[in-house]
Amino acid sequence: MDASLSQVRPLVRHPFLVTALAPLIPHILGSIFNIWYNMVIIDPLLRASGLRERFVSTIIFWNVVDYPIAVAIWLRLILSLRPTFHRLLRNETIPADELDSARRRLVNLPWYGAIISAIAWLLCIPVFLISLSLTGRPLGPQLFWHLPISFAVSGFIAITQGFFLVELASHWGLFPVFFQNVRADRLKGIHPISLRTRGLMWAISAGICPIGSLLLLIFAPASPGTNPQWFGLFVGTVGIAFGLCSAVLIGRSVAQPVDQLRAAAQAVTEGQLDVQVPLRRADEFGALISEFNRMVTGLREKERLRQSFGLHVGRKAAEQILARDPGLGGTEQVITVMFVDIRSFTARSEHLPADKAVGLLNEFLHAMVEVVEGEHGGMINKFLGDGFMALFGVGANSHNHADKALAAGRSMERALERLNLERTQRGEEPISIGIGINTGPAIVGSIGSPARMEFTVIGNTVNVASRIEGLNKTLGTTLLISKGTRDALKRSPALRPLPPQPVKGVDHPVEIFTLAT
Repeated sequence: MDASLSQVRPLVRHPFLVTALAPLIPHILGSIFNIWYNMVIIDPLLRASGLRERFVSTIIFWNVVDYPIAVAIWLRLILSLRPTFHRLLRNETIPADELDSARRRLVNLPWYGAIISAIAWLLCIPVFLISLSLTGRPLGPQLFWHLPISFAVSGFIAITQGFFLVELASHWGLFPVFFQNVRADRLKGIHPISLRTRGLMWAISAGICPIGSLLLLIFAPASPGTNPQWFGLFVGTVGIAFGLCSAVLIGRSVAQPVDQLRAAAQAVTEGQLDVQVPLRRADEFGALISEFNRMVTGLREKERLRQSFGLHVGRKAAEQILARDPGLGGTEQVITVMFVDIRSFTARSEHLPADKAVGLLNEFLHAMVEVVEGEHGGMINKFLGDGFMALFGVGANSHNHADKALAAGRSMERALERLNLERTQRGEEPISIGIGINTGPAIVGSIGSPARMEFTVIGNTVNVASRIEGLNKTLGTTLLISKGTRDALKRSPALRPLPPQPVKGVDHPVEIFTLAT
């Protein structure tokens, strides 16, 4: 059992009381209509045939016997859910069979209420007709027509409105506890009202029943002392009014999940992946809401994975990988490659505790990554122990990549000055670095195996950039660029040429340049 169950609370106070009383108002309204109909239509017929006393005694007997039984059965159904409800709130372990049985009763509760109401109301028709017939006095055709009409219309008002009110009350008060982290639509042995059935019930409520009532009145013999036209208008108005009430309740049961799903979908399109639709139902909307929540959970997991992936390989590298075919392979592009290395880090780290050495690296790399990626649009492709390799011109930002790389190198020198000032103030040794930049063609793509790939660049341009960075040690410089980078610059700053240097892997000496100032 999930620990969060102990913190779950229903959306309404006293959920059992609210659910138990949900059918009360529809039954009161149905009874009012029935009493009015009996007083206006049935009573004159009973007086004329001398059956009024028998009718009244039957009403008393029926109300004393039938309705208390119906109420007792209904309350027993409601109260049978309380032990499980409170055990769930206390986060107690409940046997699966017992819990599923309680959940089935809850889902089917509107149907149980409708069946009890239907029996209580519709059984009145044969009971009253038989009771009146047993007096031995003849029953006129008006009674055979108007008694069924009275109980049928009244019962329909109580049954339909009670059904939807019980459904709404149970969804508000009981479903959040019984179906916390459980899909109600997947429970076996339940009979939730489907969307098609809701439409059918709405059609019956708003159309068939009012029209049917009027048709019955047309064929029914006129009761003495009544105006058929006005009486038909009144019955038709009552039928239409309660049909509209049913439409409102049905519309609410449909509109609520649609509105919540629409709002949640809009939130997801705006990037809010922490959204969840809390509504729990057992019908098609319940399945749709559950699948939507599952989809959002999947998106949230993928976004978390993407962010974690970006942290490990670099955000820009992650974007490139996700934008490409995930298979192995690459394309040739003209790019600018930068290598950066901390001078004498190996010798320094031998005299530093491990946490201090790692702290030094993290402090340096934090500042440099912000310069390269945050300020100049480069891509940190990989960390190389005490340095890193950065790429410029890969992907969408492929223009002016040599200028961006050189500007990043100059910004890194300024950032290093600020960092060394802080280190000096803390009594720590300053850091010196070497930067090598080269521009040329390289293969950009994924290498490795289908089970383990790496996004990187390969080619002579990369090798030369690494060798140029290493020349800073012998030449006493901080930043060196190749002739290829100088030729690719759109805006060339003041550069100072240095003597061509032999580089391993290159047949002739490489022309290199550094900043003039």
